[in-house]
Amino acid sequence: MALFLAVNGMAQHVISGCVTDGRQPLVGANVFVMGTIDGAVTDIDGRFRFQTNREGDVTVRVSYVGYDDFTFTGDVDGMEALDVVLHERAETIDEVVVTASSFSFGKSDNFKTMDARDVVLSGNSCGDVVAALQTLPGTQRVGENGRLYVRGGDSEECQTFINGMHVLMSYGTNVGNTVVRGRFSPFLFKGINFSLGGYQGEYGQALSSVLPMETTDVATSDKFGISLSPLEWNAGGTKAWRWSALSFNADYLDMGLYNKVFPDRYDWAEPYRKLSGEMQYKHDFHTSAHLKSYLGYDYTTLAQHLDGRRLGLKEHNGYFNTTFRTETSRHWTLFAGLAYSTVLNLVDDALTIGDCYRNFRNEIHLKGFARKSLSKALRTTFGVEDYLRNTRFEYSSKASDKSSYRIDYQDIAIFTDVYVRLTGKCFLNTSLRGEYTSYDKRVTVMPRATLSFVPSKRLQASLMAGRYSQVAADDHVVWSGCRLGQSMADHVIASVQFKGKGMLVRVEPYFKRYRRLPLLKDGIYVNEGFGKSRGADFYAETTALLPNLVTTFSYSYNDSKRRSLSDPMEDVPSYATRHNLCITTKYFVRQWKVYVGLSDTYASGRPYHNPQVGGWMNERTAPYNSLDMNLTFLLSPKVILYTSLNNVLGRKNVFGYQFAADGVGRSPVVASRDSFFYIGIFISLKNNKAYDISNF
Repeated sequence: MALFLAVNGMAQHVISGCVTDGRQPLVGANVFVMGTIDGAVTDIDGRFRFQTNREGDVTVRVSYVGYDDFTFTGDVDGMEALDVVLHERAETIDEVVVTASSFSFGKSDNFKTMDARDVVLSGNSCGDVVAALQTLPGTQRVGENGRLYVRGGDSEECQTFINGMHVLMSYGTNVGNTVVRGRFSPFLFKGINFSLGGYQGEYGQALSSVLPMETTDVATSDKFGISLSPLEWNAGGTKAWRWSALSFNADYLDMGLYNKVFPDRYDWAEPYRKLSGEMQYKHDFHTSAHLKSYLGYDYTTLAQHLDGRRLGLKEHNGYFNTTFRTETSRHWTLFAGLAYSTVLNLVDDALTIGDCYRNFRNEIHLKGFARKSLSKALRTTFGVEDYLRNTRFEYSSKASDKSSYRIDYQDIAIFTDVYVRLTGKCFLNTSLRGEYTSYDKRVTVMPRATLSFVPSKRLQASLMAGRYSQVAADDHVVWSGCRLGQSMADHVIASVQFKGKGMLVRVEPYFKRYRRLPLLKDGIYVNEGFGKSRGADFYAETTALLPNLVTTFSYSYNDSKRRSLSDPMEDVPSYATRHNLCITTKYFVRQWKVYVGLSDTYASGRPYHNPQVGGWMNERTAPYNSLDMNLTFLLSPKVILYTSLNNVLGRKNVFGYQFAADGVGRSPVVASRDSFFYIGIFISLKNNKAYDISNF
């Protein structure tokens, strides 16, 4: 009883007050005396009140999710009616994701999130990464080859990187006016980051855009599966261990049966055939050290009867890539990578009967960088890379002597990035990249900067400016006497983007100025070409219209002109379209377990040049339009039936005209076939889902 009276006789001190963010009360903030269990949670008005039996000086802490903690030490008798103002916690420099002028696919917090299944289910893709990217703003539909053309730039101005390492040839091969596919399956990658311009100093040798792709991590279970279709057979799998995994994938494609059932406009002597294989090994040394290795090889053959010739093509395309990334105990991120690309093209009857064309190219790409966050507001990167390139070309015919050349050169680069928080919501990224090309012994310096305002995770605005360079094609360099320097492009891009509930919106105006492009003068290529490209991109995506329905809308306006190669004057490039519009929908019919994908693409007419008496006259084709769709049936967790049809309405899209020597007769440039139908079945033979069969 005496003890009870003593305890209750101890003084009880009241601690009370209000917690706000300076504008409005914060509900649910935690207020407590450190070292005790005495405390309270703020009410709807941000107010709190509790008692403590501590005497003298005490330390009170106030915490709230998303805000910096507030700590106050003082005499407990003076802690009534406290007025506490919390400040929103600034994310560390590594937590802030600036997404201006880029789209991210895969496991990412970036502007647009999409996985491999979404690539496959895109109405126009037929499972091809490149085709899926062509639904985005800034891309232009060039239907006669299917390559990526970005913001008025040629397809060679977009370069592909896997795990940060360059790929010399990222497309499959084919004859003219036939759509090519990307070489790599979307199931290889956990992340695809498509940058339309304004990229940082790490990436070079790309005038317009880059496509960095990150392969999946070490698998946690064994996988094996097959896919079958009338034109393609595939088998793939993974053997997983505790800290590593070994994967393989084999694929054989033969268009022979398809051409018989659905003939195209070509007279095939041998159908398009491709045999390819891939292998990956991944090892985690611990949670912060990772090794990834990839090996891929394609062998392609085809032959067609053309103008009395038997045009025969064979291509060997190999790519090897290995990277190591680790984080040290002092929080340095270190990266080292090696990539080797080799491409051998063999063409018979290329121009005349009996001629032979041989072109062998290879590239070694080395890269290393170190990155460290020096504080919550400052991050730096220093890196170096080296491109070693070799090309051997031979052409011989009965009517002329054999011609050949060989070129070997290096392109050595150093780069640095500094990413700094200027204020709580304002960030500046500055980059400097310098390159040295050995064949002309020139140094190119490229400054780049991005200023971003990120008031919340929903809204951000950015302004980017930078300089970019790219070495000309090998034959142009040789024809210049190895005096043709790098081409240059200056980018200026503004970006505003908003992410709401079930909605994404982005608007980006841009301007590109080209300098030092290759231009043929008096039989020699010189750096006197020039050009410009300006326009605006708009993108919106919503999931709010109907349950299980995803709808995207992208529109691009582009105004570009250039003079390069053999152009007699500055004019609109033949591949450039002024207006580009794409609407896509993906809907899951839950009761039938069916995915329906639709994509409608429109592009205004493309320019073509009609040489007539009196000068050079510019005309335009009819607009391009293609309605594409696919149906994916989930027959069981281990079996998927996939069907797709491109250009459902069978529209004959014309991409230009070829004129006779007198400028009167002309023939349209069209794709080899107006529509393409695909059907395939995907089967998992292990305890995993069918869409994982190729998931390395």
